Amino acid sequence: MPTKTKEETSSRDYVNSFARGLEVIRVFTRAKPRMTLSEVAKATDMTRATARRFLLTLVQEGYMESDNKHFMLRPKILDLGYSVLSSMEIWDVAQPIMQQLADKLQECCFAVVLQEHSVIYTARATSNRYVSVGISVGSRVPAHTVSSGRVLLAALSEEELLKYLDEAELVKYTPNTITSKVKLKSEIDQTRLDGWAIVDQELEIGLRSISVPIKDATGRVVAALNMPCPSARISFDEMRTRVLTELMTASNQITAGLMR
Repeated sequence: MPTKTKEETSSRDYVNSFARGLEVIRVFTRAKPRMTLSEVAKATDMTRATARRFLLTLVQEGYMESDNKHFMLRPKILDLGYSVLSSMEIWDVAQPIMQQLADKLQECCFAVVLQEHSVIYTARATSNRYVSVGISVGSRVPAHTVSSGRVLLAALSEEELLKYLDEAELVKYTPNTITSKVKLKSEIDQTRLDGWAIVDQELEIGLRSISVPIKDATGRVVAALNMPCPSARISFDEMRTRVLTELMTASNQITAGLMR
């Protein structure tokens, strides 16, 4: 029996309808979060009937909603991203190191990634304290309000960072929240120089946080290692010394684990 060529195998294994369904999802962007059937059909080069079947399937599965004229993605679509993140090797390596860090400092710690103008908490290690920070895996907060956001924004190229600053709406959550794009850019530039960031009560009064980058084997920043702490429990100076040292050590251990 003759063996199949690579091209024949690829063609046989390729599921065209699945690929086209993904194409429908991708046409919804920040610039176009709501689209009509005709707009989707045009953007994907599908017939209206074909686009309609994909859209209604996504609605039925809970990934999309419609007001009978426009279609919009629903938050459930993020589950697809979380599934990928949870299967990545980095979390297998990071989790036990994060737990050791949480046990040593008796504070929760998180691994955080950037998604557009927000950060998403993708892994968590808890301490034995009865009172801990109320952040769970999957939580999303504006990037400009937290230290993990500063670290992840600092890892962007200058072009990507300027695009973020041009598009982001810097909402004021507390009197401490930076809403000046010039000042935020300055803080991010300083984070690039320092290699870490502390943000003091910009998302919520009484909560300060510190973050350092997590790098893969190539040196690329893939996440931030974050420790939020009640301001009454840990001082700013303590975060900048003892806590920072422990976070940097843990981050380096994660990177070393990814190289094995």
